Amino acid sequence: MTSDVSTAASKILETLRARGWRLGVAESLTGGSLASAFVSVPGASDVLRGGIVAYATDLKASLLGVDAALLGREGAVHPDVAIQMARGIRVATAQGGALTEVGLATTGVAGPDPQDGAPVGRVYVAVVTPEREAVTELELAGDREAIRAEAVAAALEMLRVSL
Repeated sequence: MTSDVSTAASKILETLRARGWRLGVAESLTGGSLASAFVSVPGASDVLRGGIVAYATDLKASLLGVDAALLGREGAVHPDVAIQMARGIRVATAQGGALTEVGLATTGVAGPDPQDGAPVGRVYVAVVTPEREAVTELELAGDREAIRAEAVAAALEMLRVSL
C-alpha cells in the first residue's frame, strides 16, 4: 500500500471520528484492498464497522441487498449497483438497529476480459451518507493490479470530498 493511500485513509478516519460517524465498505473488484487501507491505520476499529467483499454477482444481492432484477438486467458493473451496494453495507454493518452512517462501495472490471458488457477499466464508486448519495464512473487504464489500486485511490478521494 502506498503512503498516499495510507495517509488518505488516516485523514478520512479522523474526519469520520470527529463527526461521530462509522464506516462500512462494500467491495467487488477491489477485493478487500479498500477495507485494508482503513485497517492499516491504528485506531481504525472505532470508526470502521466492517466490510463485505461481494466478488460474485449473486452475493451483491444476498449480502448487500442489491436488486436481483437490476443485476440480471444490467450486470454488476452499473452505477445503480454501486449505490445499492453502498446503501446495503450501511444495513449490513448496522449496530443496534442504527444504520452505519457511511457506506462506500466499488464495482467494476479489472480485467483481463470485459464483464457484463463493460470494458476493462470501467469502475463505479459510490458513497452514501445521511446527507447525500453520490456515484462516479471511472475509466481506468493498466493491468489488473493498476486498475484495482487506482480504484482504491479514487474511492478514498471520493469519500474524502463527500464528507
